[in-house]
Amino acid sequence: MTEWDIKKLRILRTLGDRGTVTATAEALHMTPSAVSQQLTNLAKQLGVPLLEAQGRRVRLTDAARLVLRHAEAVFAQLERADAELAGYREGEAGEVRVGAFPTAIPALVVPAVAALRASHPGVFVRVREAEAAQAYALLAAGEVHLALTLAAHAPTERDARFTRVPLLADPLDVALPPGHRLAAAAQLSLSDLAGEPWIYGSSGPWSEITRAACEAAGFVPEQAHAAAGWTAILSMVAAGMGVALVPRMAAARTTGVVVRPLPKDRPTRHVVAATRTGTESAPAVARVLQALRTTAVRR
Repeated sequence: MTEWDIKKLRILRTLGDRGTVTATAEALHMTPSAVSQQLTNLAKQLGVPLLEAQGRRVRLTDAARLVLRHAEAVFAQLERADAELAGYREGEAGEVRVGAFPTAIPALVVPAVAALRASHPGVFVRVREAEAAQAYALLAAGEVHLALTLAAHAPTERDARFTRVPLLADPLDVALPPGHRLAAAAQLSLSDLAGEPWIYGSSGPWSEITRAACEAAGFVPEQAHAAAGWTAILSMVAAGMGVALVPRMAAARTTGVVVRPLPKDRPTRHVVAATRTGTESAPAVARVLQALRTTAVRR
């Protein structure tokens, strides 16, 4: 029977995720030569080639991908074993590291943490702000136990590394300057704003969400100003410099502007929580997930 080495399999999985030996070495705090040596030894143990040259990079062979398909089941089972051991060791106590995108922190994470402090004071939540795509990178690297992100920027349901939990559909409203010609319109659709100057980030998920919503309404938004933070975006809207889409979860920050819903278009972003497969049953992680679900339902 083949002798399997979990440490070497983790290195192979990380290489598949990161794409280069150098990036793999950085992620695992190893030297590139140590990574190459471990993978060479693993190939010898398994008796199949695992890597093949592709220009200056390397790619996984079909044999390596076969190995990883089976290894993912092993890693998931080990995560479940860790979760059960944590239950024996810690019961209702433990630390849960959460990576969450900015607007999810005040809208979902903070109320959930407040509820947990009252019901399960032994569960400590450590929060780390991260953009939607970065949250999954932190989760895959083991730096957080739970990621709050957007479904549009999450791996597919077929990715066996993660268990996804839908939380809520967050409608997108439009922020208008005070006194805007459409601020008091009886009905408002996104297409009514096709000729307006728009304010949104030059890159990242919110830029993509804004463009996608406007394109679905039949136009490409003219970007007058680029900003990533809500304070900057809304201050420019308040000054009459343009209009912007605003997630309902960020509504508490919208002072000084007129916020109107878009019932005809109903653009929406979907918020999900995710864990590494197997860890969702760890007692402390399960408590945090339940608190997030309860908070989402109440919104």
